[in-house]
Amino acid sequence: MSTVNTHNLPADLRAIQMDTEDHARTYGLDFYETIFEVLDYDEISEIAAFGGFPTRYPHWRFGMEYQQLSKGYRYGLQKIYEMVINNDPCYAYLLRCNQLVDQKLVMAHVYGHNDFFKNNIWFSQTNRKMMDETANHGSRIRSIMERFGEDAVESFIDSCLSLENLIDVYSPHIKRRAAVNRYDFAAEDEDDALPSKFQSKGYMDGFINPPEILKAELRKKESDRQNAKPMSFPEQPERDVLLFLIEHAPLQPWQRDVLDIIRQEAYYFAPQGQTKIMNEGWASFWHSTIMTQKILHPSEVVDYADHHSGTMATQPGRLNPYKVGIELLRDIEERWNKGQFGPEWDECDNYEVKRRWDKQVGLGREKIFEVRRIHNDVTFIDTFLTQDFCKRHQLFSFKHNDQNDVYEIESREFKKIKERLLFNLTNFGQPIIRVKDGNYRNRGELYLNQEHFGVDLRLDYAQDTIRHLHRLWTRPVHLETTVDGRPTLLSFDGTDHSIRPLGGASHDAEPKDRRRA
Repeated sequence: MSTVNTHNLPADLRAIQMDTEDHARTYGLDFYETIFEVLDYDEISEIAAFGGFPTRYPHWRFGMEYQQLSKGYRYGLQKIYEMVINNDPCYAYLLRCNQLVDQKLVMAHVYGHNDFFKNNIWFSQTNRKMMDETANHGSRIRSIMERFGEDAVESFIDSCLSLENLIDVYSPHIKRRAAVNRYDFAAEDEDDALPSKFQSKGYMDGFINPPEILKAELRKKESDRQNAKPMSFPEQPERDVLLFLIEHAPLQPWQRDVLDIIRQEAYYFAPQGQTKIMNEGWASFWHSTIMTQKILHPSEVVDYADHHSGTMATQPGRLNPYKVGIELLRDIEERWNKGQFGPEWDECDNYEVKRRWDKQVGLGREKIFEVRRIHNDVTFIDTFLTQDFCKRHQLFSFKHNDQNDVYEIESREFKKIKERLLFNLTNFGQPIIRVKDGNYRNRGELYLNQEHFGVDLRLDYAQDTIRHLHRLWTRPVHLETTVDGRPTLLSFDGTDHSIRPLGGASHDAEPKDRRRA
């Protein structure tokens, strides 16, 4: 049964949508109801600036995004061809001035995205009613602004948005904490405080459980409890820094509400960063398939080829997710169609035999649907990027030359290429930071630790981050990182920044190298 919603579309676009959806379903795509809206560029730029949600909360950042998009289009530097929202129903926007062939391409592309949103496991925990939720967020923040002042709220949002990447992107899928019953009043702890007794009949109890032994054991337990090292806070390093701040920072109720909104939206957008290559590759695979095999008119071939090739174009030093995604999916389909997988294939070391290998097993289409369902970019690249693929598509590892301010080829070696690509995709290429101690030096100070992977933090960015953390925590904030191969502690006390090499010195020592922010 068709789920096409066409009430706002002109007749020609309505016919294209119905035709495209029918073909998409024939290929096995499964998607939410899709609602297309036709907008001019000013309108689509405004919605794009809000991340696709026109009723989102107000903030100057969205105005800057709008100006950038609007000027980019006016000066011929960029153009938005499509925008699609992970929602049920799925909303997509078409640019009014696009050619008809572009509208066909965009609709086919949107159905690929819609299928990916619905069926990829990394989107399974996202809010499918986010269009309504962002409207609620906007209403709540506007109400807060009316009560506490626009400047104060917008300034606080600045700090929250500067920290929005400090979340645990895997926490929606992994149980990090043991469930705690709020009505469990620690009966087990009380039992632990009592001395151990053997079961006995009443008249034998004094012999089997001598009172002096029980008293001695009770004194030892009390002594051990008093001398025990205080439980760390948090018990385990906490990667979801925003959640830790919501639970423990001395925030006013309205501030806690705003921070919770920023965190919810950060988690909603996180899977899009985790699956950029796969998502765009999947949508491009299907717009290419549907256009070339089903709905492309002969008179539109040249325009389609021109626009498709522009989307797939690559530049030195930049990864084009559309190109890498679609080519890798095509490679997987071809390999599984020919049976180029499994122990027999892996153990074959004859190049000529491998070149002619074709067992005609025809499992390619089934395999790419499986890949679409369970992988994100990191696992996708790690599992399916092969040496032959890199050679065939001339993939290189690039590195920035600071002296000449240009990107240069770092390596043509497959291992290096794959390592560099995976490194840039892990956590979106951003540092992984955890809360290590919420009561550092027993002064209520916040101590964080960066998981170092060989690339130092930019000190100006790191200092801005701990400055915004201080605004929410209100006590000094410390970040343990690595600078030039040495463990280093960055600190901010509300007035001054300090940078101190840790070396073998105790972390509890007072900072000595103080630098004005």
